[in-house]
Amino acid sequence: MSRDSGIKSPIPPFTQETASQKVRKAEDAWNTRDAERVALAYTADSQWRNRGEFFSGRAEIVQFLQRKWKRELDYRLIKELWAFDDNRIAVRFAYEWRSRSGDWFRSYGNENWEFDKKGFMQRRLASINDLSIEEKDRKYHWPLGRRPDDLEGLSKLGL
Repeated sequence: MSRDSGIKSPIPPFTQETASQKVRKAEDAWNTRDAERVALAYTADSQWRNRGEFFSGRAEIVQFLQRKWKRELDYRLIKELWAFDDNRIAVRFAYEWRSRSGDWFRSYGNENWEFDKKGFMQRRLASINDLSIEEKDRKYHWPLGRRPDDLEGLSKLGL
């Protein structure tokens, strides 16, 4: 739904289907690399832990994402539902990116999400590890933006 409605569907309590939809919507938004758009999925006072950084609120989310995507070039992400319960979702993910010096990385991680009653994420806890990879070992080759529906997810890629 639009941001004017005050609802970010799907809303809790989650089912397998709605939790999977929520994960794909998040993946799609992050693959735009539009920090302002991504931040709209979070509550105005959303609490984040990303690696060793702790911050809150949409303005800080936007600042964080802008810094991230200036450093992580050619960013492509796949998220996969791990578990869900009521208003919480656990996700595993992997993304590939290139540094300004041309080195490639695959970053692996897990996120724990908690949503308010209107479907906005009020807490995001992310643990992430980076692995240096050779360009020939990249697995994500779709054009920048949304991962096409016919491309395999993490499990099928062996990640």
